[in-house]
Amino acid sequence: MTLNNKVLIQLFVPEINETFDLFIPVNELLWRVKKLVVKSVHDLTNGEINDQQEYILINKVTGEVYNDNIVIRETNIRNATELVLLLSK
Repeated sequence: MTLNNKVLIQLFVPEINETFDLFIPVNELLWRVKKLVVKSVHDLTNGEINDQQEYILINKVTGEVYNDNIVIRETNIRNATELVLLLSK
């Protein structure tokens, strides 16, 4: 089975010192995906992170901070990309 419209990422959340493997859609804007990711982590951890806060996604290897208004397909996010979800201050 191929998932051409999704990629599998590894997400590290330093706020709770947890790592998650998540499928994300590649045809969506980053801000929408980020909202889904935050909600997923909130649900998976029984509310350990606040899903009402603002977060940023950063590439763990390159340090690139992703623009909210770009489609995932237009970024360097591919299968096995390691991302960090940080609380935006």
